[in-house]
Amino acid sequence: MQEHVSDPLVGTLVDNRYAVLSKLARGGMSTVYLAMDQRLEREVALKVLHPYLSADETFLDRLGREAKAAARLSHPHVVGVYDQGTDNSTAYLVMEYIKGHTLRDLLNNKGPLPPRLALALIDPVVAGLAAAHAAGFIHRDVKPENVLIADDGRIKIGDFGLARAVTTATSTGALIGTVAYLSPELVLTKPADARSDVYSVGIMLYEMLTGRQPFSGESTIQVAYQHVHATVGPPSAVVPGLAAEVDELVQWCTANDPENRPVDAAALLQELRHIRTNLTDPELDLQPPARAGHTGMPPVPVQHPTEHIAAAHNPTEFIPAVQNPTEFISQGSNPTTIMPPSRPPGGPGGQDAQRPGYAAQPASQPASQPAAWAAPGSGHALTPPGDRDDNRQAGPWEPVAPLPGKREQRRLDKESEKARARAAATPVRTLREGSPRRRGVLWVVILVIAALLATGAGWFFGMGPGAAASIPAVANKTVAQAQQILDQAGFRATTSDVFDDDVPSGLVVGSEPGAGVEIRKFQPVSLFVSKGPQLFPLPDFAGGTLDEAKTGLNTAEMALGAVTEAFDEKVPAGVVLSQDPAGGTAVRHGTPVALTVSKGPQPLPVPSVVGQKEDAAKKAIEAAGLKAEVAAEEAFDAKVPEGSVASQSPANGTLTRGGTVTLTISKGPRMVDVPSFIGKQASDARAALEKLGFVVNEDKILGGFFGTVRAQDPVNTKAPFGSVITLTVV
Repeated sequence: MQEHVSDPLVGTLVDNRYAVLSKLARGGMSTVYLAMDQRLEREVALKVLHPYLSADETFLDRLGREAKAAARLSHPHVVGVYDQGTDNSTAYLVMEYIKGHTLRDLLNNKGPLPPRLALALIDPVVAGLAAAHAAGFIHRDVKPENVLIADDGRIKIGDFGLARAVTTATSTGALIGTVAYLSPELVLTKPADARSDVYSVGIMLYEMLTGRQPFSGESTIQVAYQHVHATVGPPSAVVPGLAAEVDELVQWCTANDPENRPVDAAALLQELRHIRTNLTDPELDLQPPARAGHTGMPPVPVQHPTEHIAAAHNPTEFIPAVQNPTEFISQGSNPTTIMPPSRPPGGPGGQDAQRPGYAAQPASQPASQPAAWAAPGSGHALTPPGDRDDNRQAGPWEPVAPLPGKREQRRLDKESEKARARAAATPVRTLREGSPRRRGVLWVVILVIAALLATGAGWFFGMGPGAAASIPAVANKTVAQAQQILDQAGFRATTSDVFDDDVPSGLVVGSEPGAGVEIRKFQPVSLFVSKGPQLFPLPDFAGGTLDEAKTGLNTAEMALGAVTEAFDEKVPAGVVLSQDPAGGTAVRHGTPVALTVSKGPQPLPVPSVVGQKEDAAKKAIEAAGLKAEVAAEEAFDAKVPEGSVASQSPANGTLTRGGTVTLTISKGPRMVDVPSFIGKQASDARAALEKLGFVVNEDKILGGFFGTVRAQDPVNTKAPFGSVITLTVV
């Protein structure tokens, strides 16, 4: 629903080109308007940046470069960037206008999704990110609010380049992003790469499967801290029964260390499709427990460009960088323990140091030290040695334990006696000093062994199987060619078959690790061999509505082809009559499906048959596809002969095939007796004849001075109602 609020920009013309029609939404960095591009005559989404960003020349320069680069990124699952510029103090971006709803709307309406639907929805998102990563783009703000589901079933990801431009232009140690989906390296202000987007996708997939985010807190810092120090748990802990492969996929994407994640979205897409292919139907159709407040009804489509809606659920925001994350220690965590150093008995490092709670103090301790120190977290006070009541030689500062009770004192005395007995039984020097010559030979043997080990290790890691080398590119090679290339580089590879829509069957799709990655030669390398495109049976949409067919195409990952309309006498308007390819045909994902939709019964014009003979009129109506019905009563008609159609209902307009036209047949003119008015005054005769329904015509002789009827035609007979009676008046 569009926001109907007063806005000074609505109704204005931006940059003499974009007429602002209405305000759609407001976010953390911009306000979005529906505008008309007057030059190209198309609706666009106009994103106007907030003044604090528009005033930053460095940011505007960076945004311009990012927008130009993003405009060159053309992909079916990426929102297009059309234009960018400034108009006085207004900085704006012009983007593709999409009518539909966001993934956030879907999650708010349905809650957790079945694995089949979650994986189907995340697939085009990852495909769009893969194209962006291949072009050198990193999104940095992947979240459900930026995933668009159009009314026609298309899925796109939007807002490329904006978070990067803002993050690069700020110098305050802050970063732009949505904390619920932010990768640990972005929280720590480290450089981001494609694996940062992969982390956000993993968090988003976790939420799609479970209906909740893995981390929560009262502030953004608390959530950011968990991203750095906590581990995302398996979704099956929230949704029992989820397949182990799905758990592994989510945790692979959300590993804290970027080195343990997929290298980019293309690698993730390959594994995602492999998992979708190998899971069973019960695993894919597992129904998660409904979350409180969710009815499971489908989302209501909203008529606005959904990629520009800053939902209150996860707004993009400035997040202060965590410079020293280890300082944030939650309550109840295990405190750090200070382990005591050891020293000889009776002096520094002696037997006293073995007692619990001992902590030595450096010799450089100032003499003005107070009589007692509090050791943080120890529960003891540190006192000078002069305050101790024992006779042993202690360190400069030692802890004074609380005075024990009698029972405790007896236990400590027994333990002290046992410790003294063990110390007395332990010899203080060896009884055999050993031969110096023997020790020298031993050292020579040790050095030789160490040298041999070092040499072997040098060969192993320098020239042998442990040497590092880069994985060569083997995509689009035959298996034999790829294995030969890897053998020459010192690698041994295993193969596995995967479906691929682009690489022909029998050729290598890629490798894991990917081309260019440097690993040790003894590490395993996997080759993925194409089985060609995976074919799926096309659902049958005939008999359902057009909206149901669109939803079914989106779920089946097929594209909507041409939609044509046709009249049908039996099928109501809006119902699918047929499709091409037909239902049950095995096709690959993304295949466009043409639909023929009923317009309902065809309207037929009603022919006019008034004045025609009854039989001829019936034939004319039946020839038009309608049904003729004769009225029970006939009607007099002075103009229509007897046996012809005097009137019809309806007289014109349209009817559907088989509609009824009622015909009224004429009985001809009604006959009326004509009395004689000869010898009577003409005025009286006229009045009487007109009352009977005749038309009177007077033929006056000598001016009709006397006004007397001398002759009448016709007279004393029957005449049609409305006919003319002629009076001769003298």
